[in-house]
Amino acid sequence: MEAAVAVFGLLFVLFVLAGVFVTVKAVKAAKAGVDRTVAQARRTVEDTTLRARQFAQPGVVGELAQLRLSLRTSMRATQEALHSGSSEDASLSEAIGLFERLSVHGHELDDELKRLEREPDRATIAARLPEFRERLERITHSAESLRWAARDRARKFADDDLASLSDQIDVESGALRHWTRAEGAADPLREPVQERRPGQGPGQGAAGQAPAGSATSWGPDSEDPPAITAQDPRTQPSYPWQKAPRTEETTT
Repeated sequence: MEAAVAVFGLLFVLFVLAGVFVTVKAVKAAKAGVDRTVAQARRTVEDTTLRARQFAQPGVVGELAQLRLSLRTSMRATQEALHSGSSEDASLSEAIGLFERLSVHGHELDDELKRLEREPDRATIAARLPEFRERLERITHSAESLRWAARDRARKFADDDLASLSDQIDVESGALRHWTRAEGAADPLREPVQERRPGQGPGQGAAGQAPAGSATSWGPDSEDPPAITAQDPRTQPSYPWQKAPRTEETTT
């Protein structure tokens, strides 16, 4: 009895622990989903603000907004290209590691440009814009190199797979059309056709005479066939679906 109580108690504890574990996992998954949604909404709002500031505030502020927007667009496109291809190509893991190191420099530049938007000294910012533009070009060029390399690799794999598939389809199509090869081949059971000389009738030999025992399809043989004798209707076999033949009385 005590053993049964202990077993039930152990099962109850296990069920409770399993429920707590499932609840924690569900809460973490929901929190991660909420965080992703919030982060995506924040990025959308920031991108919209930068686009509006780029056209609404010309000058240094608009230039800073354009630099930040170009940086964010290039880095986001490279990140999506690498992560989408890594699920099918494990060789992109090293490229992802390099992009993460590049992202550190990208975040530093974006934060610095964001702080300069609140800087009142516009002349100093305008003097340092070429430096920021050069850093931006180096970062975006590296990001574009990784992105296009990943895309070219995926396209190369797709082209190789398409070429292999086309070869297999050609082989299978030829196998399905096997009768075209059989029609062109000579039939070994077919008798060779002899050429006839001028004045030589069909079925005749070299001397113009028909061989013994041969017959043509358009004329009688040299020997007349025997006459066909009509069968007596009374001796013909009868079938279940036929009526019995009637015998006619002969009159003398």
